[in-house]
Amino acid sequence: MNIFIMIFVFIFMGAYYMLSSPSVRTQHHETEYAITRADLRGIAECAVAAHNATMRNMEFDDVCVEQNGIVSDFICLNKSKIVTDCAAKPAFSYIVTATYPIPNEQYNDMMDLLDKYYSDAGTFGIFSENAITSGGTASRRIVPRGIISNLNLTGGELVYMTQYEIPDAEQDYTSPESANVLCPGGTVKTYRFGRWQCIPNNAKVVCGGDMIWDSLTARCIPDESRKPLCATKQTAIIVDDVWQCVDPFPDKNCPANMTARLNYNTMEWECVTDPDAISDTTKCAAATTGVVYGPRGATLRVSNATSCTDCEKMVVDSETCAAACVPDITKINSHKCYPGPVAECSGSSRAFYFGFPNSAYVANIPDLSNVAVPFDSQHSQNRRFNCLDCGSGYIDTDKSVSPYVAICK
Repeated sequence: MNIFIMIFVFIFMGAYYMLSSPSVRTQHHETEYAITRADLRGIAECAVAAHNATMRNMEFDDVCVEQNGIVSDFICLNKSKIVTDCAAKPAFSYIVTATYPIPNEQYNDMMDLLDKYYSDAGTFGIFSENAITSGGTASRRIVPRGIISNLNLTGGELVYMTQYEIPDAEQDYTSPESANVLCPGGTVKTYRFGRWQCIPNNAKVVCGGDMIWDSLTARCIPDESRKPLCATKQTAIIVDDVWQCVDPFPDKNCPANMTARLNYNTMEWECVTDPDAISDTTKCAAATTGVVYGPRGATLRVSNATSCTDCEKMVVDSETCAAACVPDITKINSHKCYPGPVAECSGSSRAFYFGFPNSAYVANIPDLSNVAVPFDSQHSQNRRFNCLDCGSGYIDTDKSVSPYVAICK
């Protein structure tokens, strides 16, 4: 009886060992790992195929596209990294392909596949925290915000991004066929407005009144040599092509010790220091503030060195007695300084700045002694307050000084 029990126990233990042996479990686990890697590689291959099809302007409608939620499209950005139309040549152009998010526990497996099979594919990896991490590389490619919002990218998606340049449109320049046009003396044959015409050759333009021909601008301009020296508080202006001395317009109210004068650059009346005003005797009583004197009938040009605009105030150096214009921040609410509503120029993407004309002007403002003031095309030099709109970007608070300087990040 004991022999039968021992045989039964031996058979039972042998079966248990065979079913739970490490070799069987390892084979089962390796099979599951191979299936996972095959699925991940299928997702990557489908994304690459869709990306290449978009690059060649073709359609890729395999069933894997719908299964993995793959989208692929052309996206164009302007200089501010804002999505724009691709019809005109943009500043940046991309082809972007994205899939459904990959589970977190499969990130390492996907990175291994990308490193092994797509190491030379460029920016092809998993999207996370506004950047793409590729397999086998320590670098991360930042994705512009315009692309993220356009494709609604979320963390964990497999993203393939390729930057390319749209070529310039070919232009066909064709010379017009010579027509049998005989032009009379003093004229020359010229092709204009789609046809041959006879135009005067070196025609002399006669300007009337106190105007003179300017060959640079090809128009009649006021002759400064005929400009009269007007009486006190009067200004010489061109009326019907003739210089006339006129009084300031009554709607220009200037503060005490100042008088109205026409600014020929802006053709607007402005307030300047009144030369006839009686002032207290100070160290700078004889300071020159842009007023020009001369005998009646003489031809003089009025200096605009200290002609302040409605958005500025005049300051005088107590040591050198030199007068200069600086921004008056109390005038920012004036319609002449800023035409729009002041409340609209606020928030994280908008801020006021003053249109400084040059660096010598900025040197007169102590608050900007250690501030880098830009003089690029994005910032106007109109000597007024302006609103800088950064669009989808943000104002750089470290480099901006309100309301004098505003810089986008």
